[in-house]
Amino acid sequence: MNERVARHYEKADIVAVIEGALRAAGKDPANLEPADLAPVDEFHVRGRTATKELAGRLGVDGTMHVLDVGSGLGGPSRLLAAEYGCRVSGIDLTAAYCEAAAVLAGWVGLDGLVSYRQGDALDLPFDDNAFDAAWTIHAAMNISDKPRMYAEVRRVLRPGGRFAVYDVLQGAGGEAFYPAPWARHPSISFLVTPDELRALLAEAGFAITGWRDTTELGRDWFRQVAARLSGGG
Repeated sequence: MNERVARHYEKADIVAVIEGALRAAGKDPANLEPADLAPVDEFHVRGRTATKELAGRLGVDGTMHVLDVGSGLGGPSRLLAAEYGCRVSGIDLTAAYCEAAAVLAGWVGLDGLVSYRQGDALDLPFDDNAFDAAWTIHAAMNISDKPRMYAEVRRVLRPGGRFAVYDVLQGAGGEAFYPAPWARHPSISFLVTPDELRALLAEAGFAITGWRDTTELGRDWFRQVAARLSGGG
């Protein structure tokens, strides 16, 4: 299963592709701000706007060590480090993403605050009570054993630690259509309903202190993206 998920996300020459895109946009990789990378390293719905909202709800400050589960190319983790001065450890199943994330962190001078390692969310390579907070952004859709994943996050959080989740959930409209951004085939897609997610988090020992449905905002965002791609705005 992990190999199929990794193959879905694996891309060749990620850093070279990003560097080429930046130069084409008039950016110098040797002189970047973290926000310059947002168009290429924040793939989730509503992008950097959603990341900032989630960071605010997580209540991060500069004293904290935060875990990013499914860190991808590291955009959200670098935002946390840049905006709040906190340390962030990212873990991702795809080794090439971890390697690229480290390079991008160096480009924007954040390699002293963020680090990335390849690993499995079902067996986090960290000690108990290692983090003040954790989040996962558009990652759980590919994970079938969600009880174990959430239990692992709970294990590595210190008592009172906060956990924020931003994921695509199963709605009332029936099964998703494939290929989807997170899965070309349903064999690697494991969506749960909002009620199921609430139950999973509670079973893992989390108390849910806030819940926000951003479905309509996401739809508006997709409409805006489609309009831009078609030259309409």
